[in-house]
Amino acid sequence: MNVVYVVAAALINPEGKILLAQRPEGKAMAGLWEFPGGKIEPDERPEQALVRELTEELSITVSECDLNPLTFASHTYEKFHLFMPLYAIQKWRGTPLPNEGQQLAWVTPEELHNFPAPAADIPLFDFLVARQRVDEDER
Repeated sequence: MNVVYVVAAALINPEGKILLAQRPEGKAMAGLWEFPGGKIEPDERPEQALVRELTEELSITVSECDLNPLTFASHTYEKFHLFMPLYAIQKWRGTPLPNEGQQLAWVTPEELHNFPAPAADIPLFDFLVARQRVDEDER
């Protein structure tokens, strides 16, 4: 089975909300909500790919030193296996803009499950909700 390597970002604003993007019509899994990011090109490191993807998709500039690895998804779909590291990002330049016709939404971790998402993203939603609860318990 072919393994597809992608990378994703949990952009977290000062209010603790996370940016989700809705896959536009004409793309696979159209209408589902996911973290911004995309495929890792040959000879590209995941961090390079994420910086590039965020510039292309959202017109924001992110420095590799501001990428904080969080967790990853490893999920088998019908025709391929997806491997996707997820990075938390709390610092970027610019305002996220939907350059690919996608809808954008800032949501709290508790609201993540209100958005239909690709199967690979659901465990990442679970992770962020659990992380939020741990952070609250430590306060």
